[in-house]
Amino acid sequence: MKTIYNLILLILAVFVAASCDDDATTFSIGDVSPVTELYTPENEAFFDLEASNSVIFEWAAAPASDNGVVLYEVRFDVESGDLSAPIYKLASDGNGLQRTLTLAFAELNKIAGLANIGRGASGKLKWSVVATRGIETTTVQTSRSIEVKRPAGFPVPSEVYLIGSATETGDNLADARAFKKTGESTFEIFTTLNAGEYYIADDNSGEPQTYSIVDGKMQEGGVTTSSYSGETVQMVLDFSNGNITADVINKVELYFSPTDEYLFELPYVGSGTWMAEDQTIEFKQESWGRDERYKFKFTMNTDEVQWYGSANADNSRPDNAGEEFWYMYPVNDDRWAYTFKFATAVDMAVNDVAVIFNATVPEYTHTVTPQ
Repeated sequence: MKTIYNLILLILAVFVAASCDDDATTFSIGDVSPVTELYTPENEAFFDLEASNSVIFEWAAAPASDNGVVLYEVRFDVESGDLSAPIYKLASDGNGLQRTLTLAFAELNKIAGLANIGRGASGKLKWSVVATRGIETTTVQTSRSIEVKRPAGFPVPSEVYLIGSATETGDNLADARAFKKTGESTFEIFTTLNAGEYYIADDNSGEPQTYSIVDGKMQEGGVTTSSYSGETVQMVLDFSNGNITADVINKVELYFSPTDEYLFELPYVGSGTWMAEDQTIEFKQESWGRDERYKFKFTMNTDEVQWYGSANADNSRPDNAGEEFWYMYPVNDDRWAYTFKFATAVDMAVNDVAVIFNATVPEYTHTVTPQ
């Protein structure tokens, strides 16, 4: 669009120069009157940019002495600015030919950011329109202000990474661990955080958009100083409102339903994985057979508990099950419902058990491997 607009300006400039050389009607900046009247939006109009909407800017025509083509440029500035060096400018609709500009709230939000209006905050922008016939433009004759409220959230990226000296992978961007996308606007990572600094990025190469954390909120740029010293943390980002939550996970245990006890704890080994090796597992003998039901309990530093189990209320032994059987989902604390069952080969064997909560698996999952 800008290329076409610039081409029109170039053609006009050539036309003006040719007219001067031919001693025909001379076109100069004086042949175009400035824009002296702005129609919409009204002065001090308010827009909540949270909505998916747009605003139309409209103004009076700038007459040309020969009734020729006039192009328009809309300028935006901070409230105290004079629009001579605007923070943002763009051609009107129709590649600069129309006396309107239809601006999506998303782009207006971007302009508000350039004016240093914070996420979730309100502030004012000054705007006006200048006319042009070629190389030069008219001066700003009148202006209006609009007030905008920026959404607290951010555009949702396709990927999110955790980087910095406080993280498991250090401050090399290419080595950064990815968050797992868990919803339309939410991402989650289970990781160890140490002393040092960390930040969030929407790519692990090039020059990504980065974010830091201030009072539980995301903000563009900057780094976060870690308050942790080796704890395992569940961090959840919500780009729709900029919220960040982080909970320390004290322990992960395997709960064995038949005896109503925890067989063992799974230590965290990195990369969103907990593993207990060389564990002898014995099913419980009942009158009807051997019982092998189990699920997992996560205990947070707040003494809150989250259980993870099967998507199914009841299961058969997974001797021939696909990988979906092992997927883990938040469940309630019922002793019997939504439990997994061990495969037959696990009974009386030495086993390695791993819980895998990272972005490398389609769903959070676990493995039980007899030795």
